[in-house]
Amino acid sequence: MRNVSGCNKLNPDRQNKTQQSMAETPAEPQIDCELQPPSNTLPEPQLQYQLHPLSEPQPLPQPDTLPQPLPQPQPDSLPEPQLLPQPDTLPEPQPQPQPDSLPGPLLLPQPDTLPEPQPLPQPDTVPQPLPQPDSLPGPQLLPQPDTLPEPQPPSEEEVKPWVWTRHCVLLLFLLASSFCASIVGLAYYSQQHLPPESTPPASPPCTSPACQRATARLSISVDPFSQPCDYFLFPCGSEGASLSNRGRQRGKGMPLHPQGHKSRAAQAEKERERGRKERETGTDIIEKAPADRMPDRQTALLLTMREILAEDRSSPGNSAKQKACMFYRSCMDTGPTESAGPEPFLRLVHKLGGWAVSGRWNQTDFNSTLSLLMRDYGTFPFFSVYVGKDPNDTQGDKRYIQIDQPDFQIPTEWSSKTQKSKANTQILRLFLASYQRLLALLGSPSSSTILHIGLFISLSSELAVAASPLPHRLQQGLLYQRITIKELQTLAPAIDWLGCLQTTFHPHPVSQSDHVLLHNLPYIVHMSRIIGKWLNKHELSGSGPLHTFMVLSLLHTVIPALDSRFTQTERNFSLALGTTEEDVPRWRQCVLQTEKGFDTVLKHMLRENTAYTEAEELIQNVYSSIMSKLPDLRWRDEESRMSVLNKIQSLTPRLSTKNNIFSEAELNKLYSKVTIDEHMYFSNYIQSLSLQRQRPSKLFSQAEGDDIWSLTPFISGNELVFPMGMFVQPLFHPTYPRAINFGVLGSLMAKDILHLLLPNIHSQSVSPRSIAECVRYQYLRMTEGPGREGAFSLSPAQQQEMWVQYSALQIALQAYNQSLKKYPGDSSLSGISHTHLFLTSFTQINCDSDPYHKFMPFEPSFLVTVICGYSNLCPTTLSCPNKPQQHLLGTC
Repeated sequence: MRNVSGCNKLNPDRQNKTQQSMAETPAEPQIDCELQPPSNTLPEPQLQYQLHPLSEPQPLPQPDTLPQPLPQPQPDSLPEPQLLPQPDTLPEPQPQPQPDSLPGPLLLPQPDTLPEPQPLPQPDTVPQPLPQPDSLPGPQLLPQPDTLPEPQPPSEEEVKPWVWTRHCVLLLFLLASSFCASIVGLAYYSQQHLPPESTPPASPPCTSPACQRATARLSISVDPFSQPCDYFLFPCGSEGASLSNRGRQRGKGMPLHPQGHKSRAAQAEKERERGRKERETGTDIIEKAPADRMPDRQTALLLTMREILAEDRSSPGNSAKQKACMFYRSCMDTGPTESAGPEPFLRLVHKLGGWAVSGRWNQTDFNSTLSLLMRDYGTFPFFSVYVGKDPNDTQGDKRYIQIDQPDFQIPTEWSSKTQKSKANTQILRLFLASYQRLLALLGSPSSSTILHIGLFISLSSELAVAASPLPHRLQQGLLYQRITIKELQTLAPAIDWLGCLQTTFHPHPVSQSDHVLLHNLPYIVHMSRIIGKWLNKHELSGSGPLHTFMVLSLLHTVIPALDSRFTQTERNFSLALGTTEEDVPRWRQCVLQTEKGFDTVLKHMLRENTAYTEAEELIQNVYSSIMSKLPDLRWRDEESRMSVLNKIQSLTPRLSTKNNIFSEAELNKLYSKVTIDEHMYFSNYIQSLSLQRQRPSKLFSQAEGDDIWSLTPFISGNELVFPMGMFVQPLFHPTYPRAINFGVLGSLMAKDILHLLLPNIHSQSVSPRSIAECVRYQYLRMTEGPGREGAFSLSPAQQQEMWVQYSALQIALQAYNQSLKKYPGDSSLSGISHTHLFLTSFTQINCDSDPYHKFMPFEPSFLVTVICGYSNLCPTTLSCPNKPQQHLLGTC
């Protein structure tokens, strides 16, 4: 404690009086020292006598109980302030001199080092008497330091400044309180009563044509926040459903439920019916009525290319892009094709030297005709040829000519017992009837039809005996057998291999020492022997069965360019065989055929329609989010963790815009000799077959996966390449709100990357299993109720796929939030908030074309419910009001 100067000696008289006072009040604390009262103060008995006539003294609390603190007096109505309690070591207070009009105020005890105390302002009302000094209570309000001296009563001159200071302090306190109250009141008022224009501006609406189409689709889709109980129960990927039956289809189309197979069969029948209506009307039903679901990625890309090719051109022109558009329009215009009938094909046969079926054949050379068909018409009757890499060659990216067995027109059946293929008798009857119809359409005389078809079936059956399915060839090690062309010529001498391959791949050089890859050497040897035998059958030399075989193979190639009677005959044969292939609409056929001849042109046109900046931003944000998420997984060991992280960090993601894209001038020069007639689709089709011949030669140096129809990212060296075909409507558009781009394509990209880079994550981390089980548990609680948590178990493949889908949604949402931090603000559709629009867009993704969707036990859109179960980003928590007991528990 501090020592106060002047307190070392005590006045003997004052000390005796203090001891007497303490005897009367035992609980009064002793005081070490006291200040001498000023000479102008009255003795204590006189002070008491002066106060007595004014009022009765207030009783003081007894020493055995400490009194409660007294409130601070108010100026107008409060009684005379009482003396403040003093600490243990302070001397007793001395009475103050009383002015004529004011009662004496009590002084705050002050140490001798503090400024002189000022008197408190006193009210005009009659004051209460001060308590006797001898009976002062113990400590009451604010304790003071132990060694502070007793306060000295001020002189009359000191009272007035002290009162003025007290008024100033009180006034400042009132002003500060009023100011704070005003601030709080204004804050509350601003939150409750400000007009709408004072609030932060809402997200600006997107009004571009692309956004208008997205808004129309959004208006008929199911909002998970308005229908939280059943929005995810619709069969994954099904189309054409109305809002009324959404939610009634629970379990249908899902592997966990027995109704799934029936749903798929019904859906297949619906697709066939839709195809029939499209062929009858010449329109695409999908485009006439907007669906509540987005198309799959392949359909989205085809629709984009159709929109580009169907763009109106004011003048025909002579550019490569205009020629591609003219080719597409000639394909869509079926009127001239129907009017031409079989004549275009018959003129082509005549150009090849005729054939024995019509009775006019020039006895052309076998190998010359074969080379011509391979070079100009893309037809390979006895074997197929293409270019590709050798997977066993890990030293480089060299590409080889590869030779395989052909796709026979006669369906065959493989016998595992005899290790041979043969045609079923019933199938042969159907095949015979189908080709009789085709020859009749060509105007062939019925007298010779049976003979030539019989020879064709006999030759096809002999060739097909040595053909074998891919699993058998893989098991027997017949794939990628490397051999030189010279060695191949020795093993299969009936074919002029060097001449055929040089003609096909001109101008790419081909020599006898070049290696080729065979995928069924026993068939190649057998085929050569059968051809040699039929060439030496002199009794059949006039009928030319090998030449007829090649012409009928050419007919099979050009049927898409003939009138509808030929295509319908082929379709009827497929239906008779029980084939349930989906009918392809005309526009899709025309887009695909245009790409075969004008692939480089379409790639250039697609690049012109790609938004580089927005696409690159999406790629970088998603990949950055993946890199930040993977370290948080629970890895089985440090080696697995480092292996995956090093792989992710070593790759550089980029948009595929660099390789094999010509300038417009280069394209015009490349297609300068191509002549397109909008009213002669057959001749245009034949030119496209010739243009396709140039593609294999380009494939010798083309980067893998770098073609227009690539829909998923691929690795090229140290780069992770994202094809341009991914960034098309309605999955992506530069004018869309970023919430749509990230919610749709962002989640698809994240899923593709996880599938590509982490194919064995289930064996490297325990997270896929735990997360999948958590999501499964929550799904069952939402759909089946408590007690059904063990209704089914997940296979490792299902666990991994469920983790991939759930993680992809988390990654895309995190990437979107990072984008908002970097570029605050986003446009909106229909006034929907950012996160709401992101999650609703995610639920619109069609998963039918996803090769992994078979491993997903329920529709991926349910993951929105899981995300909203614990995230504060969602507008509301997705829980069923009629199933309160089945709310989500815990987090995944």
